[in-house]
Order: sequence, then C-alpha cells, then structure tokens
Amino acid sequence: MNHMRTEPEMLDLILQTAKSLKVEAVALSGSRTNDQVQKDEFQDYDVVYVVDDLDNLTRDLAWLDSFGTRMIEQHNVLGNRRLYLMLFQDGNRIDLTLCPKEHIQEWVDSEATYTVLEDKKGLFESYSPNPQRYWISPAAEKDFEKSCNEFWWVSAYVVKGICRNQVIYATDHLYGICQQELLKVLAWQVASDRGTIDVGKNYKYLFNYLPAEKEKEFSNLLDFSSLDKITQSLLATIRLFHREAQDLAKKMDFDYDREVAEKMIDYAKEKLK
Repeated sequence: MNHMRTEPEMLDLILQTAKSLKVEAVALSGSRTNDQVQKDEFQDYDVVYVVDDLDNLTRDLAWLDSFGTRMIEQHNVLGNRRLYLMLFQDGNRIDLTLCPKEHIQEWVDSEATYTVLEDKKGLFESYSPNPQRYWISPAAEKDFEKSCNEFWWVSAYVVKGICRNQVIYATDHLYGICQQELLKVLAWQVASDRGTIDVGKNYKYLFNYLPAEKEKEFSNLLDFSSLDKITQSLLATIRLFHREAQDLAKKMDFDYDREVAEKMIDYAKEKLK
C-alpha cells in the first residue's frame, strides 16, 4: 500500500479538484466534522460538491482520476444527487456527493453535521445542519409498547426460520429486527438517566455510555454461524430483552406486557426443544 496521504493533503486535493471543476460550494460531513469522535485511518472524507451543471460533470467522469488510484468504487443515484464512493490504493476513502444547488436541502437532511469548506456565493447560509439525526431521547410509552410488540412478534419469525433450517431468514430477523429493538431499549435506558444522547449511526457510540459487561453481553449474542448458535442467540436475546425492558418499564413507570412476553418465551422454548 502506498504512503497514506494526510488529512491536510486530502482536504487540499478535494478543494483543488473542486476549483478546477468550478463547483459552486464544498462541504465536509460525517465523523471528521465531529470533535467527539476519535480520529483514525478508517474515517471517510464525506464530501459534497454543490454544482449547477450536474449533467456535464457526470457525462465524463475522467476527473475522478485526479483523486488518485482507486482499488474499488461505487456509483449511486440518491434522489437528485450522484454519489461516488472511492477507496484508494493508499487506504484513504472519499464518499463524494454531487448535489445540484437547487437541492441542497436534500443533502442537508441526509447528514447530521457538516462543515462548509468553500462557499463564495453563500449558498449554505439559509440551511442549518441537523445534529439530532442519531440522537435518542427518553422513550414515550407508546414507542416502548410498539418496540416490545415488534420484538416479540418478530421473535416468532426467528423461531420459524430455525425450525425450517433457514439460517439466513432466521439471522436476518434476529439481528435485523429483534436485536435492533434490544439496542433501542438499551439506548432508552441511557437516555432515561442522561436525557437526549447521540448514539451515532448503527448505535456505534451506544456502549460508550454503558458498563463494559453490557457490551460483552450484547456481543456474545452475535454468533450466527450455525442453526444451533442462532438458537442459543435467540434464547439469550429473549432473556436479555425481557430483563432490560422490565428494568426500563420500572424506571419510566410504563406498563410492560409480561403476559405476552411470557407466552412468547414459552412458545420459543417449546418449539426449539
């Protein structure tokens, strides 16, 4: 791997390229704009170029070469924007968005925080970032009820997947839904003590607020390598959710439907004997 270009070098390259393309404005978003986040070599440069000639710029993409030699890339269309995700030979990564100037709001809405690097015409002046994008506030009772209902409802899908030997179906529902509801309940617990918190994308900062054993307990659920392991994970996830949801209900003075929970626990145990 080539020498990894430094942050000042990369930002300079991003601004120089913008200048040669005559883009209207440049902004940086993502974790590089968040002082609370520890810097490391895996942080992307999430960059937006605000443009008034999208068609022209996307017709011939040879200008992307000025960023360096790419190992792999993805080109995506998102709403009115074009995304160019690039991982370079030196290990740096740029996620570049081209955004038409009449659709700045669309980009702002998709980001939590951003820093304007270049904006001679003041195009960003009438917009403000939405830092609350990944913030979690203390739970409302109806949201808590909905979360519990979703957890127990989908737990039955996981049981079905296991009984039918459908590893992918079972894992998808267990991790993609049940364990996400568990993470939400854990985040609500923190919020009940601390008020609104920033848990980050995919709950990546959640365990910074919790004791180390909670993280270990959750991590232990993440072995989906066989039907047997998925079964163990489901039963452990159910125990953990049941415990944490009751703790939260007690703390917030919410009703917790123990009857439904216990029926679904018995259902899982019965079917997975």
